[in-house]
Amino acid sequence: MTRRLRRLLRTGVPIVQCALAAGVAWFLAHDIVGHVAPFFAPIAAVISLGVSLGQRMRRALELVVGVSIGVGVGDVLISVIGTGTWQIALVVALAMSTAVLLDSGGVIVLQAASSSVLVATLLPPATAGGLTRMLDAAIGGLVGFAVAALLPANPLAVAHRNGRVVLGALADALRGVASAVAHRDVSMAADVLADARKSHKSVEEFRAALEAGAEIARFAPIRWRRRGDLERYETAATPVDRALRNTRVLARRALAALRDEEPVPRPLPGMLEELAGTVVLLRDELASGKDPLQAREAARSVAKKSTVELLGEGDFSMQVVVLQVRSIAVDLLQASGLTRTEAVAALPPLHPDE
Repeated sequence: MTRRLRRLLRTGVPIVQCALAAGVAWFLAHDIVGHVAPFFAPIAAVISLGVSLGQRMRRALELVVGVSIGVGVGDVLISVIGTGTWQIALVVALAMSTAVLLDSGGVIVLQAASSSVLVATLLPPATAGGLTRMLDAAIGGLVGFAVAALLPANPLAVAHRNGRVVLGALADALRGVASAVAHRDVSMAADVLADARKSHKSVEEFRAALEAGAEIARFAPIRWRRRGDLERYETAATPVDRALRNTRVLARRALAALRDEEPVPRPLPGMLEELAGTVVLLRDELASGKDPLQAREAARSVAKKSTVELLGEGDFSMQVVVLQVRSIAVDLLQASGLTRTEAVAALPPLHPDE
C-alpha cells in the first residue's frame, strides 16, 4: 500500500493537470462558445497533456490535425455511404491512411482513427458540423498547453529520479569490476557485465526526463529558476552515457583477462573504486544543485594515476581495461562541466617522450 501511495503522489500533478484541463475545456467550449456537447474539448485537453511529459506543443498540434482529418473523412464518407460494419472499417482505414500520408506522428494517426469512429457511430454528420468539432479540439489542445505552463510539474523531480538510477548503475558496475578483479572472480565479472548491459533503457529514460524537464522550464514561468540545475544534468547526460558504454567495454575485457588468467595491475582495483566514488559525488552534487567540483577533482585524481606504467603490468585485455579507465575518467571530467580538450589534458601522456 505504501508503494502504491508513493506512485500516486508521483503522478499527482499530471492527474490534477488533466482533471483541471478537462473541466476548463468543457466550460469554455460549452458555456463560452456555446456548443451543446463539446466532448472533443475535454478529450483534446487530456490527450494534449498526457500522463507522460514531453513534446506537448507537438502533441497538441497533432491532436487538432488528427481530429480534423478524422472528422473530415468521417463526415464526407458517412454522409454518402451510411453507417454499418464495413462502412466503419472503411472510414477508419481511410482516415488513418490519410493521417500517415500527411505526418508520421502517432497522435495524429490514432486521433484520426478515434475521431472517425465517433463520427461514424455516436455522432453522425447531421448531429454537428465538422468545424464545430475541430474548434472543440483546438480549444482543448490550447487549454491543455496553458494548464501545463501555469501548473507545471517540478522539472527536476523526474531528472533527479532517473539520474540517480543511471549514475547508480554506473557506480555499481565500476565497484563490481573492482571487486571482481581484486578477487580474480570470473563469475562475479560475468554478473557485473550482464547487469551493465541492462543499463541502456535507464539512459533512454533519463534523456526523456531531461527533455520533458527542459520543456517545462522553457514554457512555465514559475519553473524558470530551475534552468541552471537542468543544464548541469544536460551537460552530464552525454558523457555519463559514454562512461556507461566504456564501463561495459571495461567489464567485458576484465572478464576476458580473468578467464585468461592475466596479471592484474596492483593499483587497478583501487582506481576503479575511486571512479565509483567519483560517480557518487557527481550524483549527489547534481541532486543538490551544485556545480560538481568535488566530482571533477576526484576524476582528475584518477586520471593522473592512469599512467603508462600500468600498461606494462598486464597483457592485452588488462591493458584495454587500463585504457578504459582513462576514457571513463575523461567522461566524468566532461560530465563535471569540462570540455573534452580540458578533460584529455588531465591525462598523463601514453608515451614517455611526450
